[in-house]
Amino acid sequence: MQIAGEEDLYSIMLHAPVGICILHAESMTIETANIHLLKLINKQAEDLAGKSYREIFTLAKPGDESALKIAVEGRQHQDDKGTMIQMLNGKKEIVPVTFVYKPVKNNKGEVTRIAIWILENTKEALDEELAAINEELAATNEEYAAANEELAAANEELATTNEELLEAQENLRRSEKLFRSIALNIPGSLILVVDRNHRYMAIEGDIMERMGYDRRDYEGKHPSEISPERYEASRHLYERVLSGEKFSIERKAETGEFYLIHFVPLKNDDSIVESGLIITLDITEIKQAEEKSAKLAAIVETSDDAIVSKTLGSVVTSWNAAAERMFGYTAEEMIGQTIYKIIPEDRQNEEPHILSSLITGERVDHFETKRQTKDGRLLDVSLTISPIMDKQGKIIGLSKIARDITDKKQEEQRKNDFIGMVSHELKTPLTSLAAIIQVAQKKLAQSEDQFLSDAMEKANQQARRMAAMINSFLNISRLEAGKLLIEKQPFDLGQLLQEILEETRLTVTSHIFSLKECSNLTVNADRDKIISVISNLISNAVKYSPKGRQIDIGCKLNGNMMVIVSVKDEGMGIKPEDLGYIFDRYYRVETNHTRHISGFGIGLYLSAEIIKRHGGEIWAESELDKGSTFYFSLPRAESPDNL
Repeated sequence: MQIAGEEDLYSIMLHAPVGICILHAESMTIETANIHLLKLINKQAEDLAGKSYREIFTLAKPGDESALKIAVEGRQHQDDKGTMIQMLNGKKEIVPVTFVYKPVKNNKGEVTRIAIWILENTKEALDEELAAINEELAATNEEYAAANEELAAANEELATTNEELLEAQENLRRSEKLFRSIALNIPGSLILVVDRNHRYMAIEGDIMERMGYDRRDYEGKHPSEISPERYEASRHLYERVLSGEKFSIERKAETGEFYLIHFVPLKNDDSIVESGLIITLDITEIKQAEEKSAKLAAIVETSDDAIVSKTLGSVVTSWNAAAERMFGYTAEEMIGQTIYKIIPEDRQNEEPHILSSLITGERVDHFETKRQTKDGRLLDVSLTISPIMDKQGKIIGLSKIARDITDKKQEEQRKNDFIGMVSHELKTPLTSLAAIIQVAQKKLAQSEDQFLSDAMEKANQQARRMAAMINSFLNISRLEAGKLLIEKQPFDLGQLLQEILEETRLTVTSHIFSLKECSNLTVNADRDKIISVISNLISNAVKYSPKGRQIDIGCKLNGNMMVIVSVKDEGMGIKPEDLGYIFDRYYRVETNHTRHISGFGIGLYLSAEIIKRHGGEIWAESELDKGSTFYFSLPRAESPDNL
C-alpha cells in the first residue's frame, strides 16, 4: 500500500521553488528533475531522464567533478559562487546560483543517489521563491490535511502490522526532514508555522539560534509558555495572519540587524485558515547597501566638486550637479559621451596615461591640469581619480573628482609676480649695500676698534644671508613661471663639496664639519644650482642642531649611473608625520624648538624642484632627538673615465 507521505514528498520536490535534480550515484545519470529546474534550463522531462548530467549541462555545469566526488563520499557540499545559464524570454543569461550537493543513502549507509539543489542568488529570485513557497504551502494545505487523514487511516490499517507502521513513521520523518532541508537552504531565513491557537507546529532556519529560538523548546508549545514578553509583542501579528490577512513588515533588532517578515495564512479547501506561516529574512546587507547608496548619492549631488564616473573606455556614466555648473554640460549631454569632450586638444594624451596608472588599482591624487568648458573657457582643475571595483576586486570603471582651482592658480600667479618684482627691486640696493660693507670691512680690518670690526663682519654675514634669501624668492618666481633655467655641464662633485665646506668653515665656527672622501665622481648638472642645494642642506643642519655637534657630508656611487650626496646632523630630528611634507612649499615643522628659528619654508622646496629638474631624487631620514640625514641623487656624467 502506498503511503500518503510519499506522495507529499514527491509533490514537494516536484513543485519546490528551487531547481532540484536526482543523480544515480554510480552512473551519474539523471533519474528525475523538478519543474523549476526544467524551467530554468528550458528542457522537457523526457530530455533528461536517463541522460548523463555532463550531456545535459554542457553549457551550464551544476558543479565540478570534485563537488560530485565529495557527495559520492557521503558528505554534503555547498558552492555559493556558482553560475548557470538560464533561459529568460527566449534568451540565455548567466545568473549567480548556489549549488548544494546532498548524498542520499540506503539502509546500509551506502550513497545511492545525489540530490543537487540549485538556488538563485538574486533578491528577485528570492522573492519569487518565497512567493512560490507561500503559494505551494497554501495550495498543499488541503493535501496535508488529507494526507493526515490518510495517515491516520493507514495507522489504523497497519496497527496489526508493526513493520508497516515503522515504514509509515519513516516516511513521515523523511517528509519532515525534507521540509527542514528546504528551510535551511533559504539563506538567512527563519520559518515558523503556528496553529489557530498560536501553538508552534514547526520551526526551522539557519538564523534560528541567532534570533533566540530553540526547536526543542518551541515545537508543540505555546509561545506564552516560553517567552511571555515576546508573545505579547507579537500576539496581534499572529491574530492578523490567522484571521486570513497576508502582509509583511520590517523590523530592526537592538543589535542592528534588519529583518523582513512575511505572514501568510494557510487555508484548507473550504478557505478556512488552519495555520499561519511566518517567514523571517535577514535583509541587513540589503538595507545597509541601500543606506550607503542613499548617503553616497546625497554627497555626490550636494558636493561643490565635480564628481564623474566613467568606464575603462572613458565613457561617462554619471555626471553630478557640480559638474554641470563647472563645465556647462548637462548630465544628458555627457552621459554616454567620452570624457575627451572636456579635455583640451593639447592634453588628450593625459587620459591614456591616467588609465595606465589606475589599471593597477592605484589612485591619482591632486593631479593639476586644465579642462575645457562648453563655452570654450579653460579651467585650472585638480583631479583625484580612483578605480571602481566589483565584489571580486576587478576594476570595472573609474571615478573622478574635479576641483576648480582657477582662482587659486591666479592668486598664486599674482603672489609669484609680486615676490619676483619685490625680490628684483631689492636685489640692486642690497648688492650696493653688500659692496659698501665689504669695503668698510677691509678698511676696519686693521682698526683698533674691535667692536666696529666685528660689527662689519656680522653685517657682511647678514647681507649674504639676505642675498641668498632674495635669490631663493627669485628662483621660486622663475620656477613657477617656468623660467628657472638648468644649465648642465660635467664637474667634479668631490671638488665642489670641498670648496663649499672650506667656505662654510670660515663663516660657521659653531659646529664640527667632516667630509668623506669623494673622488672620481663627475656629475652632469648645473653647478650653481647644486651649490644652492648643498648650502641649504648644510645651513639647515647648522640651524637645527646644537652648537658643538658634528655635521657629516658625504657622497657615494649608487650603481653605475647615479651619485648620492648626504648631509647628516645630530640635531632635534623630525617627527614621522612631518617627513612627508618637509619638501612642500612654505612648509615648516612647528615645535617649541623651531619657533624661534628663522625661515620661510622655501629652501627645501626649491632644492627639491632643482633636483627633480636634474632627473634626481631628494629625501630625508630622521629619528626624533637623534638627528636627520638628507639625501639627493644626481646623474653621473657619461665620460670615458666613468665608463
